[in-house]
Amino acid sequence: MPDSTDRRILRQLLADPAASNAALAERAGVTQASLWRRLERLREAGVLKGIQARIDWRALGWEVEVSLRFTLDKTDPRAFDEFLAALRQVPEVTEIQSFLGSVDWRASVIARDMAHWQQVYHTRILTLPHISELDALMLVATIKDSGELAL
Repeated sequence: MPDSTDRRILRQLLADPAASNAALAERAGVTQASLWRRLERLREAGVLKGIQARIDWRALGWEVEVSLRFTLDKTDPRAFDEFLAALRQVPEVTEIQSFLGSVDWRASVIARDMAHWQQVYHTRILTLPHISELDALMLVATIKDSGELAL
């Protein structure tokens, strides 16, 4: 379990993932050697899964983001595997999550514009196998986008 120093390091890493180890160590109040050892221990424990680049798709011209919620026809025992395999093949899908409850899967889909969204929806989404219900929620605004918690 991470101690208070580990949590301080994680807070600083979340605040500025691109910070150098020297800057991160200084902000967390530890030496660079201690920082390195603690980061390695957090990686080995599975707490720190990696550092990722976050892409602003809108800045690259992908203006439409839709969250799709799928409920599958569960009468076929292969439904989940076949649906997931087909969904993974849709290049515009950026995230897939599975759920317990009335919704089985959620997927984030991006498109360049509304015409592209309609094309993706009609040719790739509606052709996915085993869908019994589908709900689409179009993103209007992101109010909070943070991985920060009170560590």
